Amino acid sequence: MREYRRAGVRAFRAVGIAAAASAAIGFLSTGAANADTFVPLPNGHVADPGVSIDSVGNSARISPSLAANGAGRVAWLSSHVTANVTTPPGKVGPWNGPANSAGTNNSSTHGSSTMSVGYLVGCQVSLGSLSAGVSAAISTSPSLSGSLSLPLAPGDVKWVNFDELDMTKSGQYHFDLQDQQVEVQGCAGYAQAREVVTVEIIGTDYSKTTLYGQPFSLG
Repeated sequence: MREYRRAGVRAFRAVGIAAAASAAIGFLSTGAANADTFVPLPNGHVADPGVSIDSVGNSARISPSLAANGAGRVAWLSSHVTANVTTPPGKVGPWNGPANSAGTNNSSTHGSSTMSVGYLVGCQVSLGSLSAGVSAAISTSPSLSGSLSLPLAPGDVKWVNFDELDMTKSGQYHFDLQDQQVEVQGCAGYAQAREVVTVEIIGTDYSKTTLYGQPFSLG
């Protein structure tokens, strides 16, 4: 993870996970038996007062798992996410996690405003409405050479969180994912994923803005 600044803009660049889709498929390898499937994904945009999120350059390359067991597949994911924040974030305070006790409404106080980038991944579950919820949480830090193996049973939906960027002032924030490998194992049926980007602004005017990417097939 590298942090760099330019003209008052705080930006982050990481190499991590991105996505595959259910439209416009091309084949990239020479052998039909082991051809990769390239799936371009549409751009995404969402805007609330003081916050806008854009996700562009989204794509995935999918191939059978090297384990060749029929229950796995590999995806190389790419995405470029930009968040524009014009609402000044509130003062950074202590982190207080969800108390989960009566009357708390499972609320939490964050140390700073944040942007999180991740994916929902499901096995034999439609992620179009997100009605299945999240059955487990997995966190990983993106790296140039790292990969993620994700065990999924039929009916499972898991959240893969790649990183959270602290937002201590208004400005533009970036998060880049380029050809990061993710392997799904244990799912003999249909697998699907979708990108989820959330910007949470703390302070006098609290807001939470979420961009959902198009669901795409992992085969």
